[in-house]
Amino acid sequence: MKKTFSLLLLAATLALPAAAQQDPKAGKILDQMSAKYQALKAFQATFTQTLENPGAKVKQNINGDIIVSGQKFRLKISGQEVINNGTTTWTYLKNENEVNISDSDPDSQEMSPSQIYTMYKKGYKYTYVQQVNESGEALDVIELAPENRQNDVFKVRLKVRKNDASVKSWQMFKKNGNQYTFFIKKFQPNPPVDANTFAFDKAKYKGVKVVDLR
Repeated sequence: MKKTFSLLLLAATLALPAAAQQDPKAGKILDQMSAKYQALKAFQATFTQTLENPGAKVKQNINGDIIVSGQKFRLKISGQEVINNGTTTWTYLKNENEVNISDSDPDSQEMSPSQIYTMYKKGYKYTYVQQVNESGEALDVIELAPENRQNDVFKVRLKVRKNDASVKSWQMFKKNGNQYTFFIKKFQPNPPVDANTFAFDKAKYKGVKVVDLR
């Protein structure tokens, strides 16, 4: 089974104990940001993911789309579709016309997109860095560092808009030199969703090969 979108790698070690001391200014901003997104019944976002590795002279851009409702999500990116209804995950690989089915386990999976806005609450130390202005927008820059030093990710940098506490972008820095930047291009709060949004309909994928890993 191929590895899915690197967004699923963003928040490893979510289950670690929280730090005793945190930056209160950063914490206030993160709490406001988290409350904003958790108050929504659902949201949809179009984004660009950029992978850079300066040492290896690598730079790649991928566009994607995601719908999130609570612990459920539907992610489309680069020939893959990942659907999670809270209990089951379907990973569809377009080139192979194959879908892998597995149980959804929030405690063991490295990342669920629905956890992006709460990941700072467990296993990370957070620090306010500075205020910056980009394209006329005032942004607060906050850095998260995993408490587990064995984590492949050593830093996550969030940029949060000052005017409405929404996330503009975030970066993930890995020890192997890879840097992942996620830029939100379009955001829609409370899009229409139903039970079919977070389920894989085999009838819509003619001839699909089903691999049940449960």
